[in-house]
Amino acid sequence: MATPVAVGSALFLTEIGPRFLRRPVQMLIELLAAIPSVVYGLWAIFILAPFVKDYIQPALKSLTPGLELFQGPPFGLGLFTSGLVLAIMITPTITAICVEVFRSIPLIYREGAKALGATTWETIILAVLRPGLAGIFSAVILGLGRAMGETMAVTMVIGNRADISASLFSPAATMSSVIANEYAEANAGLHLSSLSAIGLGLLLVSMVVNGFARLIIWRVTRGSR
Repeated sequence: MATPVAVGSALFLTEIGPRFLRRPVQMLIELLAAIPSVVYGLWAIFILAPFVKDYIQPALKSLTPGLELFQGPPFGLGLFTSGLVLAIMITPTITAICVEVFRSIPLIYREGAKALGATTWETIILAVLRPGLAGIFSAVILGLGRAMGETMAVTMVIGNRADISASLFSPAATMSSVIANEYAEANAGLHLSSLSAIGLGLLLVSMVVNGFARLIIWRVTRGSR
């Protein structure tokens, strides 16, 4: 959900938008990146969760009656709401990096595409998106890394129920939310060891994802040469 919005915002700031709008929009995006995660969590509890409960879930449920992914009671808190919060949180990060990637692409690429008769959108695809593919992927992985390690905002809206459900609207729990909820009350012994193992698992997952991302970026960069 965050990637199309972030890449589109970056293209607006570098290629499409009028110059008098670029600076205010960029400042707004940078301000969104500076908001603490607790504030996002509070906003999600009082505004986003009721909106999901009253509007988004009933609409998706009626449009997909046979799809278990969007079924279930309307709690408002769950995987879908926490995913929306994370998407909003990582969008400014991805956008800021994509803006720098697009601005680093030489102007001669754009001029060459237009000289060959390409339209504005064809120029964006051929001379901006394609050369910046590795940078875009890097930005997305950086945003994913922040989303994977996010704790407070997710803990406040995911429902914190140790259950795996087929519905995106069901309450659930993440590794970081389990550690945040239970570590303060954990006694020495199996409980504390289990939470430590969860933390180790989260670290290993992050390392695997980052290593896989570096491999893909290397292959994309090598293929574009």
